[in-house]
Amino acid sequence: MPGHHATRPAAAAPGAVRTPVVVQAADPISRAGAEAQLRRCPGLDLAEDAAAAAPGAVTVLLAESADSSTTATLRRLVRGGDHRVVLVVERMREAELLEAVECGVAAILWRREATADRLGRAVLAAARGDGDLPADLLGRLITQMGRLQRSVQGQPGYTPPGLSEREADVLRLVADGFDTGEIAAKLSYSERTVKNVLHGLTTRLQLRNRAHAVAYAVREGYI
Repeated sequence: MPGHHATRPAAAAPGAVRTPVVVQAADPISRAGAEAQLRRCPGLDLAEDAAAAAPGAVTVLLAESADSSTTATLRRLVRGGDHRVVLVVERMREAELLEAVECGVAAILWRREATADRLGRAVLAAARGDGDLPADLLGRLITQMGRLQRSVQGQPGYTPPGLSEREADVLRLVADGFDTGEIAAKLSYSERTVKNVLHGLTTRLQLRNRAHAVAYAVREGYI
């Protein structure tokens, strides 16, 4: 397009901490493509495999869909540690989104949107412990779960789960894709307060990460 210039990733600051990352894919072409994208992102160190990756590495898992095989791989990757996973998929249903985040995935991207910049941002968000979910899929999920929740609330004996108004406010903004600093500015909190709210919530409810917390809030009808 005339006058259009591709956005170049910003250069990493000298001495900045680099994030180790490893790519898993079912075929070598997909893996090579993802690795080529990630090499363009400052602040990332690519490893040949999980065994060669430094502690705290983020795994980028490429898959056609979030089927049972993919979720089994997700569970294996996160089992027994704080391993963080970015899932890049071609297609996914609303129910599969909930299952994926409950398996421990930190971020999900559509393959069609996985540019170097977008993929790099998702990896860095996962490394920080932030969530990164596809807005269009999350929107459909919220609508679906809202209908289900209204039906459940009308049943005798329904008791709302425990989530404070402040926690719900923070999670709504997480679901909208805002990072910690942006959430703090919107709610007039400090960044430390936002982090403490999310840490307290995930610890109390035994949730894996921010993405899992968003899925919980959606499922329980808070957002």
